[in-house]
Amino acid sequence: MSITVDTKDYPHSGTPSDTREITVAHSPDSDDAFMFYGLATNKVRVPRLRFTHTLCDIETLNQKAMDGVFDVTAISFHAYPYIQDKYALLPSGGSVGEGYGPMIVASHPYTQSEIKRKRIAVPGTLTTAYLVLRLFAPGIETDVVPFDQIIPQVLEGKQEAGLIIHEGQLSYAKSGLQRIIDLGRWWQKITGLPLPLGGNAIRRGLGDELMTSVASALRESIQYALDHRDEALAYAMQFARDLDSQLADKFVGMYVNERTLDYGPDGREAIRRLLDMGHKAGIIPHAARVEFVG
Repeated sequence: MSITVDTKDYPHSGTPSDTREITVAHSPDSDDAFMFYGLATNKVRVPRLRFTHTLCDIETLNQKAMDGVFDVTAISFHAYPYIQDKYALLPSGGSVGEGYGPMIVASHPYTQSEIKRKRIAVPGTLTTAYLVLRLFAPGIETDVVPFDQIIPQVLEGKQEAGLIIHEGQLSYAKSGLQRIIDLGRWWQKITGLPLPLGGNAIRRGLGDELMTSVASALRESIQYALDHRDEALAYAMQFARDLDSQLADKFVGMYVNERTLDYGPDGREAIRRLLDMGHKAGIIPHAARVEFVG
């Protein structure tokens, strides 16, 4: 899925020839929509900058980041070591699980030892969910399935179990599936840290001044949404797959909060720890250099 939204129709300082387009890409999910509400609806404006938004699933965004397609892009943290030469991390905009995160679900109540011997449907091999799964069960067999098809395929018996992300973390139960393990809870138990799932990266080629301006704009957009929660949530509801307004509000609260404004020292440490563990386990081929704008 790819949707492009142009936010050019607002007053700006200077003439059109002075305006710089900044291409922004994120996933079509209620939490990302909430986060970018201020920028996407021109509630947050930056002189001489015009933001255009493209919406794609996260694994597609991870792949496109390899080629430096977008100026600003949502990524899985697992993907960062592969794009770190082209992108730096923005200091806000992260989705961090505080003792919760991607889950393995199944129709049968497997034990954790049993599930490690099953083939798991995963939403992509560059997702952070996949990285944490491999840390949890190093030898596990996987099958890549579009994230929104994982629950249906488990229900249909096409997959023994599935690794679910996004709104599926709240909607799986009404389908009759059973949670085998919450990998965010598992991660917190072994590290004592929150689980950093995804963040926003910015193309280094923009230069320090422009990178800093865009970083400020994104933080302002997040703050605007948090300060105007009802209207931002109403906007985000159009992207809330299979969730009613109450569950959508819960989901947004899980992944857009004060931690989204700033990772905090433990959040930044969690990113480094996650990628270092992935490298030492042989999942990520080269060490990460975690660098934030500013």
